[in-house]
Amino acid sequence: MKKILVLATGGTIASTHHQDGLAPGLTIDQLARYFKHNSDVSVDFQVLMNKDSTNMQPEDWLTMAKVIDENQSRYDSFIITHGTDTMAYTASGLSYLLHGLKKTIVITGSQVPVSFKRTDAKKNINDALTFAQKADIPGVFIVFDGKAILGTRAIKIRTKSYDAFESINYPYIASIGEQDIQINFQPETETVVFPRHFGICPNVFLLKVFPGLSPAFFDFLQQHTKGLIIESLGNGGLPFEKRDLVSGVEKLVSKGIPVIITTQCLEEGQNMDLYEVGKRVADAGGITAGDMNTEAIVAKLMWVLSQTSDPATIKRMIQTPIAHDLDYI
Repeated sequence: MKKILVLATGGTIASTHHQDGLAPGLTIDQLARYFKHNSDVSVDFQVLMNKDSTNMQPEDWLTMAKVIDENQSRYDSFIITHGTDTMAYTASGLSYLLHGLKKTIVITGSQVPVSFKRTDAKKNINDALTFAQKADIPGVFIVFDGKAILGTRAIKIRTKSYDAFESINYPYIASIGEQDIQINFQPETETVVFPRHFGICPNVFLLKVFPGLSPAFFDFLQQHTKGLIIESLGNGGLPFEKRDLVSGVEKLVSKGIPVIITTQCLEEGQNMDLYEVGKRVADAGGITAGDMNTEAIVAKLMWVLSQTSDPATIKRMIQTPIAHDLDYI
């Protein structure tokens, strides 16, 4: 008999009407009633927190990771019910914190509360149970709208539709129907390069570049962050004429602050050597993130900075594929 532990964290799936709008309100017993399963699987439930996922913090990833780690010998797989707004960040965070754990960890939720008449929650719960029971693929996955997505590759791109998440720069892992699963892509087994580490440094900053952004902003960042992620233009370019942002990157790097360069384009990653505007960023010390998505970069940089402040080590760890987060395309 397969044993599954469901960890409840709140989110829309468990929300009810409150005076100021929807907020998590179902008890664990009320939520558990919707987890209908066969007699050949045992399902236990535990409440970790009861939050709208907008209020989810990196420290909460640690709470989830430690509970899963402590229970790995008792359960075959885990399901986390979670709000959708930060689900992709949590999936990435757990992918790094639990990298190497030979268990299937499924995160699911819904766009409409499970207690509502028309809801996607019941299907997502059923699909999560099916994947957790039958997939037998270690790692962290988001199961939503009949699809299983690798945790480091998921992005929420819709606010209302049931198909809220997409897999970016990586194949969908599985399609899930009623009590049935079709594995579409089997990730290769990774060699664990870095030891498991339960630590997070949340003092990072995410900057989206736009025409007109003042270079003076980098002076502020120099005093207030330990790591910067820049969503650059196109293939990794930053302006160096008039409002020179490249010199801002160089200034931060000279102070030992890592600057990770990604792109605002969701698909196809980046190539900083293709254009002068990108090559100058690389020469200034910007660290390319290849085809990683922003949610994964944020979580990975927090995890890396909790372990080291050495620039060379930070670059090596960021650019080493972990949980299939990098270099698929």
